[in-house]
This record gives sequence, structure tokens and C-alpha cells, in this order.
Amino acid sequence: MQHTGSTDHTSPPLTRVRWLILGLLFTISVVTYIDRVNISVTARHMMPALGLTDQQMGFVFSAFVIGYALFQIPGGRLGDQWGARVILTIALLWWSAFTAWTAMAPASQLAEWLGIVGALALVRFLLGVGEAVALPNFNRAVTDWLPAQERGLGIGIAIGGIGVGAAMTPPLTAWIMVNYGWQTAFYVSSALGIVLAAIWWLLARDHPADHPWVSKYDAAAGQASPRKDSPAIPWASLRNTPTVWWLVLSYSCLGYVAYVYMSWFYLYLVNVRGFDILRGGLFASAPFLAVLIFCPIGGWVTDRLAQQHGITAGRRKAGMAGMILAGTAIGIGALVDSPYLAIASLSVGAGSL
Repeated sequence: MQHTGSTDHTSPPLTRVRWLILGLLFTISVVTYIDRVNISVTARHMMPALGLTDQQMGFVFSAFVIGYALFQIPGGRLGDQWGARVILTIALLWWSAFTAWTAMAPASQLAEWLGIVGALALVRFLLGVGEAVALPNFNRAVTDWLPAQERGLGIGIAIGGIGVGAAMTPPLTAWIMVNYGWQTAFYVSSALGIVLAAIWWLLARDHPADHPWVSKYDAAAGQASPRKDSPAIPWASLRNTPTVWWLVLSYSCLGYVAYVYMSWFYLYLVNVRGFDILRGGLFASAPFLAVLIFCPIGGWVTDRLAQQHGITAGRRKAGMAGMILAGTAIGIGALVDSPYLAIASLSVGAGSL
């Protein structure tokens, strides 16, 4: 048997550092969803403690989504200009600060000015502003570090942390809330984000050519060439491209359903399906464990379909299949009487989404 090249069978430096970057993005998405989902669990104690109704709590939940929606495009553009390393570091520190402030807002001067609901809504709005930059900059980092044929899997791994973060939040937050009070859950989440911001800043770079752990061989071979400056955004072309509007519409539908899972699923299990606080926290993890499993699988599948049928057709088929399966499973979960069958079906729906 003939051998070509080096006999060293270890992964080349570029490959190893790519996995490091994906691992860091995965971990950031874990913390992102811990900070996003914890209020849906603490709401069980916050609402009676602060005298909030379901409608008022829904207003607080929605404030996050408004901030999140408004700053997606600015957050992505900042990543294009300054790089994902700087923007994600700032974003982690920003949303960690407002996660902690969620616990303090009801007793702060802000509550005297705006009322408890207004103070909480403003803090959650600003939290949404910070978290809005996460996914656009995940895409920026994956684009910079992975070749085109691997990006479906790459972003699938990166956002797979959504499943871990959202799955571990209900049981852990419920346990912390029962034993140490609902405020402590926000302080713990905030500390995690601050630590991760330091780790990301120290270990990440915007491009392989900038990373000290990538060998000169990789750079010389063209695998780690510097990223070119971002071109001007063709706003007119984007506005006049039907595919863009279909993507916006589909992501809006996805976001609506994901919002229901993140904000109300735990309360649904406790208040409607009759689970106690701790068991509700345990079973509320099920949809997000499905997300953890389905995200990398979906990324792998869409890469394979794109290779077989072309990028547009391949990505479209994967997205259509996921949406159809999600809608079917969620509909079944809403109609069945058995709470356990409902959890199973709703979990399949979340994973398919």
C-alpha cells in the first residue's frame, strides 16, 4: 500500500481549532438559552410574589422578543464589520448584566419610575437586544471557519447548544428556585455568561489566519486565508428577491412557535397538565433535548441534500420536511389527553422545528 503525505494521523491544527470554535459557539448557545428560558420557570414564583397576572407576565416575555427582533440585523452587521470575537464578547457581558438585573429590577429605582411590570419589561427588552447578535454572529463565525460544504453541520452543532441550555434550565432553575429563591437563578446564569465571555475572548479569533494555534502550513496552503472586507449590502436586491421574503416568513413562523416553547411550556405543564414544580421542570426539558439531537442531524441532512440536489433545492427540502413534521407533531400533542404522549409529541415537534 502506498502512503502519501505525512504519517502523522492526528488532526491538522486548522481542523482541531475549527472544532474548538464550534465547541465554544455550542457553549455560548447553551448559556444564551439558559438566560432566555430561566424566566419561564421562575415565573411560577415571581408572579404570586410580585402580584403579576398571566397577561402582565406575557407582556414581560414579549418585551424580550421585541428587542431580539429589532437588533438581529444591526447585530449581524456589527459582526461583519468588527468580527464575531469582539461582538460576541460584548454581547455576552451585556446580556449577563441584564440577566442579573432581572432579579433586581422589581426592587430598584426603575420599578418606582415604571412600575414592576415596566421595569421587568425594559430589562428583558435590553436582554433581547444583547442576545439578538448571537445567531447572526454564529453564522459569521461558521462562514469564516468552515468550507461551504460543511456549514450545515457546523451551524447545526453550534445551535445544538440551544437544546442543552433550554433542557437543563427547567430542572436546575426549579431546584435553585425552591431551595434558594427565584432571584438566585438569575445571578447564577449571569455568572456563567461572564466567565464564558472571558473564555471566548481568550480562545477565539475571527478567522483561521488570525489564530496562533493554526500552523503556518495551513495558512500557506490557502486554508486559512484572511477574510476580505465585507462588501456593501445590496438592500435593493434583497428587497426584490422572493426567496428572501419566504425565508423571513418561514423564520417568523418558526420563531413564533419557538417562543411558545421557551416562555410558556413549563407553565403549561404545571398549570394545565398538572405536574408539580420539580417534575414539571424535569419534563419541560424534553423538547429541548430533542432539539439537541435533531439540530446536528438536520445540519448533516441538509448538507447531503444540498450536495445531491443543489444548494437551494437541497436546503429547501430539508426545511419543508422539518416544518411539516413539526406542525403535525405539535397538533397531535395539543389534542391528545395523555400528558406523557403530549410531551413526547410536542418534543418531536420542537426537534423537527
